[in-house]
Amino acid sequence: MAKLLLFIALFVVPCLVSATRMVKNPLVVQGQVYCDHCRAGFETPKTRNMAGAKVKVVCSNRKTGDVVYEKEGHTDSTGQYKIAVSEDHLDEICDAVLVKSSQPECAEMSSGRERARVVLTNFNGISSYTRFANAMGFMANKAEAGCAEVMKVYQEEDD
Repeated sequence: MAKLLLFIALFVVPCLVSATRMVKNPLVVQGQVYCDHCRAGFETPKTRNMAGAKVKVVCSNRKTGDVVYEKEGHTDSTGQYKIAVSEDHLDEICDAVLVKSSQPECAEMSSGRERARVVLTNFNGISSYTRFANAMGFMANKAEAGCAEVMKVYQEEDD
């Protein structure tokens, strides 16, 4: 009986504790959401940050692809979001993902800008607890006036 208790104390309890992977100081995923008023697929001078958009952090098992963690958040008045993550996700693939626009006239997710990869572990040499995600965006239903002029700046000239 003493050997069984010793086995439980030395092996089972530490495994259970490490399985929860709680971190002392939560990691914070931070990013911003915008509306692409020119439907360019990237940020332009006509791009505006979006308050009230719904985003989430999703982590999946690296081998099976099964979702093992999700947490939602919203952008503030400046279009920025901060989502605290209290678990370490060392062996998982995590993304910040757009969920829903707060503006019906700008609700189409911009292809390639609907998610941003984030590394959510303290075992990677990064001293900060903040993990910055690339900006994510929605596109307006139609391009607003003046976008043709804005887009000319991005066009290549043939010589």
